[in-house]
Amino acid sequence: MNSLRILMLTTFYPPYSFGGDGVSVQRMARALVNRGHEVTVVHDENAFLSLGGKIPAAAPGAVTSLDKVEVIGLRSRMGMLSNLLVQQIGRPMLHAARLRQLLADKRPDIIWHNNMSLMGAPGILDIAAPLRVYEAHEHWLICPTHVLWRHDQKPCQERQCLRCVVANRRPPQLWRATGLLDRQLDNMDMIIAKSYFSREKHHAYGLKQEMEVLPLFLPPLAGTLPSEGSNNSKPPLHPRPYFLFVGRLEKIKGVQDLLPAMVRYGQADLLIAGDGDYSETLKAQATGNPHVHFLGRLTPEALTAYYASAIASLVPSQCYETFGAILIESFRVGTPVIARRLGPFPEIVESAGGGLLFETEDELVAAMAQMQDGSGTRARLAAAALRGFDTHWREDRVLSAYGAAFARAARKKGNEALAQKLDVSLCESDGELQQT
Repeated sequence: MNSLRILMLTTFYPPYSFGGDGVSVQRMARALVNRGHEVTVVHDENAFLSLGGKIPAAAPGAVTSLDKVEVIGLRSRMGMLSNLLVQQIGRPMLHAARLRQLLADKRPDIIWHNNMSLMGAPGILDIAAPLRVYEAHEHWLICPTHVLWRHDQKPCQERQCLRCVVANRRPPQLWRATGLLDRQLDNMDMIIAKSYFSREKHHAYGLKQEMEVLPLFLPPLAGTLPSEGSNNSKPPLHPRPYFLFVGRLEKIKGVQDLLPAMVRYGQADLLIAGDGDYSETLKAQATGNPHVHFLGRLTPEALTAYYASAIASLVPSQCYETFGAILIESFRVGTPVIARRLGPFPEIVESAGGGLLFETEDELVAAMAQMQDGSGTRARLAAAALRGFDTHWREDRVLSAYGAAFARAARKKGNEALAQKLDVSLCESDGELQQT
């Protein structure tokens, strides 16, 4: 096959990663390696450590991971100061020489920018390559806080950026007033949004360049999960019927809105899988509520089991997500979702037909009751969730869409040779899909 050399740049990458963007980059890198491509991921270890991340057990520096993705972690002796310089100046100040050497050594066919907030963007976006791609996992291109969460209180409806960054306890970024980002984005051959909602938000907030919508994906699960009511000798994961929340425990994820609803409903429990800065506050709010249980961070295998046994997954995020990986994780095992009618969640739920939407606490309680009332609603939505995952978010289907989009971008640039390689090789599987 025609192997491609791909250099992926990102601020965060597991285990130096807090949330879903790093996991998404890792999943893509593994999928590409599994298809025979040479993938190098470069990330900034200082960024993770400066923001309070704990040092992983693995040694820092360049390593080749067990999944055959080459992972290079950049670290400066100046620590947090290195990231502050990038945040203020918008250029890869202390890693520029290392990046230039990597480019000379790797000679990539594709440079794939991901979350670049502390990697040297927007200055780094002018790096030359046959194909240059930017993937917007967050709203950083249009929002200094990344999440369009105004004044640390509510979803952003209009620009008040200076007041907002101060309220979010972040230093203003001087380069955002210079037009540098817009000029550098003109260097991209393709900019990817993760949902139609996110593309619309980017354009509403001033992004001039076109965006291609390409969603997140997951590989199909190996084997089959036991069907509801099947004879299974294993003890249940939880003694009562339960709804499941999965995610990082932060205020913007909205778990606090679930707690009073569980007091009112009472016919099932809420299991909360994840950790984060808001966990102690949530545990204090849940004190005395026998229907709320905190599981902490679970392995992917354990999470899959909890998804499969849940009545539904609850997705109450208060902020504008760019996609919603939790929804398709739930759909993959045939578990429907109850999601807030906000951001990209309506388009995901409605395209699959695999869940219910809510805006108020009353609507949330009613949706939980509907899922559990024995009328067949859950079974119908579960079947739709499985079909929706297979149609829209299964790895091979999404990778085919990436290959076609990249080939179009290469042809638009006049690089027919690269376009032909992309046509036939980006999405070809070179063995069994890895379960991630």
